[in-house]
Amino acid sequence: MQFKCDFQPQYAHLKETFEHIQSIFMRDNHSIHKARNELKIIELDGIKTVVKSFKIPHFLNRIIYTFFRRSKAYKSYHNALRLKELGISTPQPIALIEFFTSGLLAESYFISEFFDYDFTIRTPLLELLEDREAIFSAFASYTYDLHQAGVWHLDYSPGNILIKRTEEGYQFSIVDINRMEFKNICPLDGCENFNKLWASDEELEIMGREYARLSGLDEALTIHEMKRHNDENKRTKNFKKRLKRVLKGGFSTLA
Repeated sequence: MQFKCDFQPQYAHLKETFEHIQSIFMRDNHSIHKARNELKIIELDGIKTVVKSFKIPHFLNRIIYTFFRRSKAYKSYHNALRLKELGISTPQPIALIEFFTSGLLAESYFISEFFDYDFTIRTPLLELLEDREAIFSAFASYTYDLHQAGVWHLDYSPGNILIKRTEEGYQFSIVDINRMEFKNICPLDGCENFNKLWASDEELEIMGREYARLSGLDEALTIHEMKRHNDENKRTKNFKKRLKRVLKGGFSTLA
């Protein structure tokens, strides 16, 4: 099995640990998310880290990720480095690790330092926090700063936006960053980036007012565009869910 690894110089003392990350990950039972990929909080030489293990791609994608495209772990690591260069908060990247069998990509891992956050943006979207309006305004301001820096998070969804309360207000940090673009973003186009929040019209109005104030856009237009993109995303997602249920029901009948 071939081993490839890229890491920040300050973590060079962990190189041997990186080589054995497969067995370390397998033995650890501190999983915080397990779906297509799995995340675990693992202490490595006294450093509290989050290790993300990416699902082994199917055979065709193993060829693609080996010869034609960068792996998701590679993108996560290098996108994190780019964000740090831009002054955008994301958990401190530690290492990118890839294993190859028969010359093709197999297991891959992205390791970052643990970010001690209080909650995600999902919490004020679902709970009536006393400061939820202040959080939404601060979030709109943060998103505007992202767009001004040319950062377009393609999975800007509630679970990927971490929030920590500070004396100055709120610190936001973004995760799940393998799907990301760096480009010029005009404020009107930026309204689309709020569409995966599943926010209510009232919540979008709070965000829209702040985004319009900062960007100089017309407030009514900004709120309208945010709601339009939000409604389109909800319709698309709900249609896919209904279609999946129908297909599943059809296959169950055939079975």
